[in-house]
Amino acid sequence: MPRYELALILKAMQRPETAAAVRRTVETLMERGAVVRNMENLGERLLPYKMTKHNERHSRGTYFLVDFYCAPSILDGLLNQLHRDVDVVRPTVLKKEEQEPKSSCCAKSN
Repeated sequence: MPRYELALILKAMQRPETAAAVRRTVETLMERGAVVRNMENLGERLLPYKMTKHNERHSRGTYFLVDFYCAPSILDGLLNQLHRDVDVVRPTVLKKEEQEPKSSCCAKSN
C-alpha cells in the first residue's frame, strides 16, 4: 500500500470538540482499511486567508498531519467524507515518497 499524508485544517474549537473531530477522522481512515502510522498536532494558527466552509467564515484553524498507508482506491471516498464533515475546513491528501537510504553522493577517492 502506498504511503500518504493528510494535511487537515479543523475549525477553531475547544479541546474536547477538536479531539472528537480528530478521532472521527482517524476512525474514518481505519474503517476504510488505512493503517495510521503517525499523527502530529501543529497547533492552532491564523489561516493564510479567510476561508468559507459550510456557510461559516474561518480565520483561525487547528492544523494536523496524519501519516498513513492505504489503497489508492479509497482516497476519493475518504476525501468526500472529510469534505462533508462540518468541523473540517480543508482536507488535503498528499502522496509521500518512500525515503531512500542515505548514500554518499561522491565516490571515495584514494
